[in-house]
Amino acid sequence: MENGEQCCSTQLIDGDGGFNAAGIENFIKEVKLGECGLSYAVVSIMGPQSSGKSTLLNHLFGTNFREMDAFKGRHLHYRSQTTKGIWLAKCAGIEPCTLVMDLEGTDGRERGEDDTAFEKQSALFALAVSDVVLINMWCHDIGREQAANKPLLKTVFQVMMRLFSPRKTTLMFVIRDKTRTPLENLEPVLREDVQKIWDSVPKPEAHKETPISEFFNVEVVALSSYEEKEELFKEQVASLRQRFHHSIAPGGLAGDRRGVVPASGFSFSAHQIWKVIKENKDLDLPAHKAKPNSNSEYSFLKTKRPKSLLTQIFVMVATVRCDEIAHECFSSFVANEEWNKLQEAVQSGAVAGFGKKLSSLVGLCLSGYETDATYFDEGVRSTKHKQLHEKLLQLVQPSSQSMLGHIRSGILDKFREAFGKALNGEGFSSAASSLMQIYMAQFDEESADAVIEQAEWDTSKTREKLLRDIEAHIASVRAAKLSEVTKSYEAKLNEAMSGPIEALLDEANNESWPAIKKLFQQETESAISGLSNDLSGLDVDKETMDNMLVSLQDCARGIVEAKAKEEAGRVLLRMKDRFATIFSQDSDSMPRVWTGKEDVRSITRTARSASLKLLSVMAAIRLNVELDNIENILSIALLDMNTPSKRRIKAADPLASSTWEKVPPSSTLITPIQCKSLWRQFKAETEYNEANRRSNTWFPPPWAIVALIVLGFNEFMTLLRNPLYVGLILVGYLLAKALWAQLDISNEFRNGALPGLISLSIKFVPTVMNLMRKLVEEGQIPETNRPERPVHESKNSHNSSGLSSATSLLEARPANESDYPSTAKED
Repeated sequence: MENGEQCCSTQLIDGDGGFNAAGIENFIKEVKLGECGLSYAVVSIMGPQSSGKSTLLNHLFGTNFREMDAFKGRHLHYRSQTTKGIWLAKCAGIEPCTLVMDLEGTDGRERGEDDTAFEKQSALFALAVSDVVLINMWCHDIGREQAANKPLLKTVFQVMMRLFSPRKTTLMFVIRDKTRTPLENLEPVLREDVQKIWDSVPKPEAHKETPISEFFNVEVVALSSYEEKEELFKEQVASLRQRFHHSIAPGGLAGDRRGVVPASGFSFSAHQIWKVIKENKDLDLPAHKAKPNSNSEYSFLKTKRPKSLLTQIFVMVATVRCDEIAHECFSSFVANEEWNKLQEAVQSGAVAGFGKKLSSLVGLCLSGYETDATYFDEGVRSTKHKQLHEKLLQLVQPSSQSMLGHIRSGILDKFREAFGKALNGEGFSSAASSLMQIYMAQFDEESADAVIEQAEWDTSKTREKLLRDIEAHIASVRAAKLSEVTKSYEAKLNEAMSGPIEALLDEANNESWPAIKKLFQQETESAISGLSNDLSGLDVDKETMDNMLVSLQDCARGIVEAKAKEEAGRVLLRMKDRFATIFSQDSDSMPRVWTGKEDVRSITRTARSASLKLLSVMAAIRLNVELDNIENILSIALLDMNTPSKRRIKAADPLASSTWEKVPPSSTLITPIQCKSLWRQFKAETEYNEANRRSNTWFPPPWAIVALIVLGFNEFMTLLRNPLYVGLILVGYLLAKALWAQLDISNEFRNGALPGLISLSIKFVPTVMNLMRKLVEEGQIPETNRPERPVHESKNSHNSSGLSSATSLLEARPANESDYPSTAKED
């Protein structure tokens, strides 16, 4: 490693197997690993010597492991070790904190052919401490025994099962210098090799039947040649690097890990694991040699009781020859064109007569072996026949499983289509039950064709999966129906209750909430009854039905509460509307004619009482509250201002609270303190009506009349000398009165001075234009179209034409009924 990078990398284990405890402690301090807790990951790489492991790590993780010189590497004598022992570094720019271990290459000439103990020890160490193990291998080594590290993995798996508690580790096979062979063809070979290694490893009793997926996630990636396609190699490595970001998150490369050691204890844990591995003698075995006399198949010659030399030769010849025959038969089967077509066809869809065709091919292969091996030792022949039989079944089983998968998918699609059609004219439960029986029987019939005669494969798992899929589809359709029915009744409730509730709250009297409660009960009972009938046909269990009925009842209550809250938000506007209505209309709901003799104070009090009644009704939701004293409290605290009771209450204001007595907080719409604030605002905006009517008399005070006579004598004489001014003043008066009526000024200022001014500024110009248009139209009416007048009127018609035109303006419709509505009406 470079000297400048010592703070970010260190040699964890040297070439002689020594553990660098001091170095890793310094490394952990430098990278602050102890602060990471459980949020860290460990990645290691193993593979043959000079296969480009360090180069891959440097490009993948931003490390600076020493690489083999590419130019020198072209000469055989320069292909030597560049990494000795195990090196540890921190990845750059990857979250969470990720440590990477670079292992010494396997199959190196420096250690020799028989010295493989360190290879096994380092590989076992990597599997024991790493979350992800990268297995670096050349593309052309796939399918080989030694170059693909199969014996090494087998030994390591076996010892690991005995020494350490299995942890979930990701094995990522990195195929280097990828050829034209698609990754889809390479990946199954690697997965099959790993599965075979796992199946062949002796396991403890507790894990006899445990699949490899419980302990290892197998991933396969392929990279182009670094020397020939450097840019493509870097792009592929950059894409692979993204998978290591957030690797410990669920679904990540290390998302399934178990038994994680806290970062602060990583050094001690790694040291102890290495001690156990070093002391285990099962790893100090010589390298596996591919020689006939070392094959486990021939080892029985040394272990069984002695036999004659001829017998031993016969057995050996039978073993070798039967093995050759079995290999030839298997190779012939693999190359069989009919088998290849059948295998290719079943990948894309179901094949008619699949079971019979495959059974025939397997039977021909086995019978061919029996024919050629008839005269060899029966025991050896039977053993090899069994091995060939198992090998053939392993080869054809994926295709048979694919066939079963196509059958399952087809049956499921047919069921979905038939079930959808059956729901239009048949009950849900009966349609589901009958169709399930029909299509499960159809699956049993079709699946029998997917199984070959030479195998006793159980199709129950596929059948159970189909049954689960059908039940899941039925459940999803049922859920959709339930959601549709529920939404339908919720919409009906909303339509049936919103309008009446709004109308009842608009009335706001003592009968409003009893009427709302009655409406709520009636509509809820009706909806629950209808929903119960609809649910009975959907085969819903009682608990689900009860929950849905309760949910519907809660929905109805929510509609009432939402509408009440909505109306409570407009309570001030409604109070002013009610006040204006009662104040400006008499007991017969006719516009009140103000003569100056009315008891304005009494009318004002009546209007305020009605507004206060509305406030008390809107203050709380009374679906569950039978009796409350909100109205009395509001009346005493806000309306009876001068009564002795009010003066007594002043010392303890009953509205200085955020809750009402006998009313739960959940049913409160307007709190007492809010009522007080609303009433204060309401009074401020309506007091001008009373003051205006009190001062609205026809005649001024006597002193004002005398002052007008004395001060206006000159103007009065001017009017007598010039009668034309009288006509102009009268016309101006009529025009002003017409503008007053058109603009509806008294109504506009009912909501306040600022809204009134804004509304009048908007309406003024259109109203003046409307009056001018009326005058023009009046002047353009032909004399013949005018109605005949009496003789005594015709004499004065010429003199009064101007007055009649002005007077007609008062008959125009008010501005608030024109195309320019006031803001008060809009609210």
